[in-house]
Amino acid sequence: MRIRDPSEIYLEYSQQMMAWLLFLQSKPKMQIAQLGLGTGSLAKFTLEHCPGVINTTVELNPAVIIAARTMFDLPNDDDQLKVVQDDALSFVQNKRHQQQFDVLQVDLYDADAKGPVLSSLEFYKACFNTLKVTGVMTVNLFSQHKSFDINLNNMCKAFKGRVLIFPESHDCNAVAIAFKGPMINTDWKNVEQRAKIIHDQTGLPTKSWAKGLQAVNARQEERLQI
Repeated sequence: MRIRDPSEIYLEYSQQMMAWLLFLQSKPKMQIAQLGLGTGSLAKFTLEHCPGVINTTVELNPAVIIAARTMFDLPNDDDQLKVVQDDALSFVQNKRHQQQFDVLQVDLYDADAKGPVLSSLEFYKACFNTLKVTGVMTVNLFSQHKSFDINLNNMCKAFKGRVLIFPESHDCNAVAIAFKGPMINTDWKNVEQRAKIIHDQTGLPTKSWAKGLQAVNARQEERLQI
């Protein structure tokens, strides 16, 4: 986040966390849950560029919530934003949240910001159950961390193998995208066209997204089939 432009996101992995927009059209009353608040950049970006979307952000540490609001211009709760102080695993396991959300954005990391704090099959199954019949999850992983393969394998098990991953960014982050709902079978040119629309509407640098996903994911060379 830049102080002069608090509603925009500048880190590459944070931008890629919005890649669910390639597959779901933002619309009023859509429900998004973000696990892990950070500076609130994803929540603020969604409020700015996805009108009417309802954003629930879950953060365990009260100091992070206070900092996001006092130092990083995160708005107070209203009809479009609710910040919940809770453990992310408890939140997704809560039966009240089953099939509640269209989108999950998961950015949970340890105190040193070197690895995710939740990586179990139990966690990713609960994430799957939290999504509606059709939903998309994006997850920030750490490609050089020992938990990378554990996370990816458990995500694939929970989402029945329907997982894509972006190429590693310069800061060793690698964003995964997991799908629930009807199978996707489309030409990569359609994904590129959708990426251009997202760029035109939000300013996100999406030009490389389709080719990056096509290049590093197995059996996706000709068409996106997942």
